[in-house]
Amino acid sequence: MTNEVTIPLLPCPSIDDIVDFYSVLGFHTTYKQRKPNPAAGLQREDLNLQFFEIPGFDPAQSYGSCIVLTSDTRQLYQAFAAGMRAAYGKVLVSGTPRMTRPRARKNADGLSGFSVIDPGGNWIRIFQNTPASPTPAPTGRLGKAMANAVVQADSRGDARQAARILDSALAHPEPDDDPVALVEVLVYRAEVAMALNDPPTAAEMLARVERVALSADDATRAAAAYEAATDLAAALP
Repeated sequence: MTNEVTIPLLPCPSIDDIVDFYSVLGFHTTYKQRKPNPAAGLQREDLNLQFFEIPGFDPAQSYGSCIVLTSDTRQLYQAFAAGMRAAYGKVLVSGTPRMTRPRARKNADGLSGFSVIDPGGNWIRIFQNTPASPTPAPTGRLGKAMANAVVQADSRGDARQAARILDSALAHPEPDDDPVALVEVLVYRAEVAMALNDPPTAAEMLARVERVALSADDATRAAAAYEAATDLAAALP
């Protein structure tokens, strides 16, 4: 047999909220019903998702999740982020719904990945299906701390443990720390703070980013982190 297609069926408290959110990300509605059970189907190119409504469902208690494989995680992230900026004036980085940024995942052989947490509390986990080039293992004290924190917050959803890992790394600076790695850790700590509804800590971390001295080459390497910092600053209350 060939051409089989699997479509996740995920829970939510409101299919209307789900449809509205995913339309921001570029999805269109392929199917919607109210009776006998509220449900909706959504599609963006080859990405298909379906949802069913449960009255009183608590997104914070959801275990709904699925994996999406794509050839370019950054391109898909940028498309989703553009939709969020157009609809909300910012990339959603805290609360529900929200979105993480593409980062190498230590627990996925170093492949890039990011997650969309939708209004139903479902984690849509997007991974690069083939590496563009071999991803080196994280090196240095800060790089290893970053890799471990990403596993905790972006994969397991444990932002508090990620904060502990990053805070420990930031509390013990060393002379040979890579300044680009420091920027990346500070920006990620700010993102984790936003996920924990802690804007003051996020603002503190972003202020520290501005004080890191970088060479021109370092600034180029840190471009993605600075882009993330801009999005986070826009999301601060």
